[in-house]
Amino acid sequence: MDAHEKLQEVVHRTPLKTSETFNQQTGQQVYLKMENQQKTGAFKVRGASYKVASLTDEEASCGVIAASAGNHAQGVALAASKRGIRAKIFMPEATPRAKVEATQGYGAQVVLTGESFQEAYQAACLEQKLSGATFVHPFDDYDVMAGQATIAVEMLQEQPQLDTLIVPIGGGGLISGVAFAAKQLNPDIQIIGVQSSKAPSTYNALYKKGPEKLTSVATIADGIAVKEKGKLTFPCIQKYVDRVITVDEKEIAQAMLLLLEREKTLVEGAGATALAGLLSRNSVIESKHCGVIVSGGNMDLTRIPMIQKLANQKKAVIA
Repeated sequence: MDAHEKLQEVVHRTPLKTSETFNQQTGQQVYLKMENQQKTGAFKVRGASYKVASLTDEEASCGVIAASAGNHAQGVALAASKRGIRAKIFMPEATPRAKVEATQGYGAQVVLTGESFQEAYQAACLEQKLSGATFVHPFDDYDVMAGQATIAVEMLQEQPQLDTLIVPIGGGGLISGVAFAAKQLNPDIQIIGVQSSKAPSTYNALYKKGPEKLTSVATIADGIAVKEKGKLTFPCIQKYVDRVITVDEKEIAQAMLLLLEREKTLVEGAGATALAGLLSRNSVIESKHCGVIVSGGNMDLTRIPMIQKLANQKKAVIA
């Protein structure tokens, strides 16, 4: 794949590690794709880098604009800095401080606006029309999806026996790219998407379980807190993804703590969502060799006490 070749010298080939803890807990051979160890701390740098690298010189001269809940922002900022072009990023006001500061650290201008990705996205679109800069969408872009697809290529190159991949879903760029690439390499592989029950736009659209456009999203998995499914990603999900499930806030928090306690790995809510899907008592995932994408690790350390409290509550609530 073109994206795989182009990004080999740009991004890390992150570890694909097995876990005895999760092997025993599930009765499967579980492999964790550690994208929390990727440059910028998340997989998003893959799609952003491929998109920015694909711009013409004329497009690049006008700079880039993006909207993001955090991880895409850092990916765009790094990709833009490497190409020597301007980047302006619109982020929700509630974006964790660590993600804002990291984005600024890569040289981008950050504008905080709105309560969710959707409001930041609208502001970024308006700015793009005024400035003429290229908009780098966090998920609804085929170049971005192609960049994210390189994760599946790496996983199946290293462990070709994988029969299932579990992937978090926000807007769908990651799972669209991963599912497409994985199905080309192994048509029989099972692709399972996982959303937060507090931000289930894709799940609702697939199974007619509720509104496809959400009025609000309030989840500890802020990296996948998207109000509406992607226009380009959703048809890919319909075609290549076998199943989508949801997990609640308590399950996400418990997965975060398990990764921290058992694997000595700090991940954000979105990064633990796929594992939460595998461990959920409400979903049965049958697999012998299961790959789980740990999509990001950019979490504010001050939130750990809140995560611990949420994981131990009898009923999941948002703090």
